[in-house]
Amino acid sequence: MQLAMIGLGKMGGNMVERLMRNGHSLVAFDRDPAAISKYAGLGASGAKDLADVVRQLASPRVVWIMVPAGKPTDDTIAALRPLLSKGDIIIDGGNSKFSDSMARAEMLAADGIRFIDSGTSGGIWGLENGYCLMVGGERDAVTHCEPIFTALAPVGGYAHVGPAGSGHYVKMVHNGIEYALLQAYAEGYEILAKSKKFPGLDLHQIAELWQHGSVVRSWLNELAVDAFAKDAKLDKLKGFVADSGEGRWTVQEAIDEDVPAPVITLSLLMRLRSRQEDSFGAKVIAALRNEFGGHAVKGS
Repeated sequence: MQLAMIGLGKMGGNMVERLMRNGHSLVAFDRDPAAISKYAGLGASGAKDLADVVRQLASPRVVWIMVPAGKPTDDTIAALRPLLSKGDIIIDGGNSKFSDSMARAEMLAADGIRFIDSGTSGGIWGLENGYCLMVGGERDAVTHCEPIFTALAPVGGYAHVGPAGSGHYVKMVHNGIEYALLQAYAEGYEILAKSKKFPGLDLHQIAELWQHGSVVRSWLNELAVDAFAKDAKLDKLKGFVADSGEGRWTVQEAIDEDVPAPVITLSLLMRLRSRQEDSFGAKVIAALRNEFGGHAVKGS
């Protein structure tokens, strides 16, 4: 079927390519003309602006937005809204907050425009392996777009999980779990790397070992195998860990729903700690220990 992809970054561009491989017709747009040219060269129809995107689409139009969450998504929807007609569909496949998706669906419904939120997981590997799609929206709109979702996802990797907002809600919790899993692997490998009893443990060997029959084997650990193969001690990396916002939203939702989520919460806090060159809080603890017990401190 025909659809447009707005945003041709690492995710959006690969999705265009995967959809075309599966016989879909794509109109492609990005703020970067080079990105448009790249995918036009692969068979997509390039568009010069959003009005051109809409002109090239047959009704009911389907427009997939793959841009950063927040203002970029709001601005894109605001620009598309007067160009679209009743019955057209906007799909937001980015990492939007679920409450924003609920509000956007309600706003667009006033014009008869249907809104689908697709929580999307798979990263740069999605082109070859497929994307896990957690889709929220009205049943008829989702059913109309189902050929798109089944082309993007591997078998079993797509589900309509509920009404508008539910797709991004499920993706939010998915990412909260991801935070905790990453933190657990990080702590385990750091204990191994810092061991004084068994110095020089081969982390690549251990990661590879754990991929065979171990209860901690996983795709994330498979990526650890690859990472340690490239840089055994990760000397080329700085331990700065960003967050997309979904970990924060998951923790807030846990608080709002009175659900204890200590592991996810602490994994989020550890990401904040990773951004400090030298923790002021740690300095306070060192100073107080010195004051009450005369414990040794280190100068800066």
